[in-house]
Amino acid sequence: MTILIIWLIGFGLIAYFANQRWNSGVSRGLDKMLPNILKSHGSNRNMWVIVLAVLGATALVQPVEMLLVVILLALIGWGVMALVNWAGNKTHH
Repeated sequence: MTILIIWLIGFGLIAYFANQRWNSGVSRGLDKMLPNILKSHGSNRNMWVIVLAVLGATALVQPVEMLLVVILLALIGWGVMALVNWAGNKTHH
C-alpha cells in the first residue's frame, strides 16, 4: 500500500510539473530524444505528460526493475538488428 501511495504522489507531481513546463522545455527536450515519427512538435501534450509521469513514477518506485528492463530491451534490439543485418547480407548474394 505504501508503494502505491508513493507511486501516486510521484505520478501526480511529475505530471503536474511536466504539464506546467511543457512549452518552456519539456516538449523540445522530448523532441531531441525521439525519432522523427514519434516527435511531438508541441502537440499530444496530454499523452506525453501521462507517459512521462508513468515512466517517472515507476522509475521512482522500482528503479532496479526499470534498469533491468532497459538492459533487456537494449539486448533484444541489438539481437534483432544483428539478425536483420545478417539476413540483409544473405539476400544480396
